[in-house]
Amino acid sequence: MENTHLSSQTGNLRDALIQIRNAPLAPESGMAVMPSTRADIAQELGGEGKSFYIETFGCQMNVHDSEKVAGVLMARGYRPVDSHEEADVILYNTCSIREKAAQKVFSRLGAFRKGGAAAGKIIGVLGCVAQQEGERFFERTPHVSLVCGSASYAQLPDLLAQLESGNRRVTGLGLDTEACFETEFTRRDNRFRAYLTIIEGCSQHCAFCVVPMTRGPERSRPGERIITECRRLVDGGYTEIQILGQIVNAWRDPSPARWCFAELLARIAEVRGVRRVRFTTSHPLYFTPDIVAAIDSHPTLCNQIHLPVQAGSSRVLARMLRGYSREEYLERINCIRKARRAISLSTDMIVGFCGEGEDDFLETLSLLREVEYDQVFSFKFSPRPNTPARDFSDTVPEEEKSRRLAELQEAQREIQLRRNLKLVGQVFEVLVEGYQPRSGQAVGRTTTNKVLNFHGESADIGCYQQVKVTSAGPNSLVGERICDKRQSSAIGPDLEHRAQSGRGTQSAIAHRQSAIEGGAYGS
Repeated sequence: MENTHLSSQTGNLRDALIQIRNAPLAPESGMAVMPSTRADIAQELGGEGKSFYIETFGCQMNVHDSEKVAGVLMARGYRPVDSHEEADVILYNTCSIREKAAQKVFSRLGAFRKGGAAAGKIIGVLGCVAQQEGERFFERTPHVSLVCGSASYAQLPDLLAQLESGNRRVTGLGLDTEACFETEFTRRDNRFRAYLTIIEGCSQHCAFCVVPMTRGPERSRPGERIITECRRLVDGGYTEIQILGQIVNAWRDPSPARWCFAELLARIAEVRGVRRVRFTTSHPLYFTPDIVAAIDSHPTLCNQIHLPVQAGSSRVLARMLRGYSREEYLERINCIRKARRAISLSTDMIVGFCGEGEDDFLETLSLLREVEYDQVFSFKFSPRPNTPARDFSDTVPEEEKSRRLAELQEAQREIQLRRNLKLVGQVFEVLVEGYQPRSGQAVGRTTTNKVLNFHGESADIGCYQQVKVTSAGPNSLVGERICDKRQSSAIGPDLEHRAQSGRGTQSAIAHRQSAIEGGAYGS
């Protein structure tokens, strides 16, 4: 792609931002190299010469939200830096799904109380904890200037403009919106895998979950707009697309086309140049056989499903307001197991929910052993603000929660080891995600989301490799490459060259994220 010169006389801001997005990347840093005239546009927007740092907590949706927030900032002329010490603007994109995640944010903010560390800086809190605490942040942490929930991200340019004009405190806390957070420019942090949110918010109102109160009601993006973005991602060199939503399979096309979720999956899989498509997180209530049929019919759709059950007892599920019984959940599992392709399964489980007796916990263990998941994200229940379970009185003692969690995790560890050992001798295609110089090991991921380590080199990152499994542990596989020829993740006449020359290399945006895998208390 040619270096696009930006004119300081550009009258159409949309065109200017597209030009910024298309500017070349520096091989040594992966950051956008902007012509000097970008400063004129940046000055008009108020961010010239200023820097920002984003730290991200929580799920993949938060990570992708941070990528889009970074795009908003960079389009205004801000530049990313690697630490909060260097930054003029410091943003914490937060998660309130568990109490520990929320506490981390206040710990970060507390560090700015000493020695004038916050002097001259704009400090903002984004995401679920921002929505949950609202203006109380200003009382608890007076050095915070911006509090913005995820449902108000579309207002970020206006909020930034207020801060740039001298306003000391601004908020975006509305939940009454039908808008999705879409940006002209998204600063993606991976050169071969792209996140794509298709539905925001949640209208399910499970008894334990704070998400409907922090992300607002469900809002689906139009199908054609999603397909257009997929094509643009392929043109940019991405070959794996991860479709995101708090309840991703609750997506319904708001346009006259009225596609269902399975139709959308099929259409994304048919976009020329897409090699892998994943989706998360699904809810059992919205899981239908046509989703399995789509996976069977389109090899591009990864044979992996994350279907949170949360508990194995119908009594506990009813109290959680999940909307299905144990038996109804197992019907979905049986549908998946009947697929022509071998589909891997993962789930979320909560132990120690209010009123969970020993018999209830044993039902969860029996479901775990009956389904034999490939991966389980398990947690002790912790009550969250503004949820029905917050007022339940029959709590389970912490020490009992810990005992149950340890027993469940040990049972799952045995299941994973047994299942993984069955894969020894098989050959899988992996997309190489990383490289460990000390061990000389490349780290790849199969279509079933298994981590497979093998002897490789840093040049393998972003390439597809055929690897034979030689040994297995409970959490990962070890193998050997059976073909030395690298298949670049980039598809198209000039994209492999672009990858080799550094286009699309890992961004230096300082996203530090906690527990991005799994959906603790998610769908």
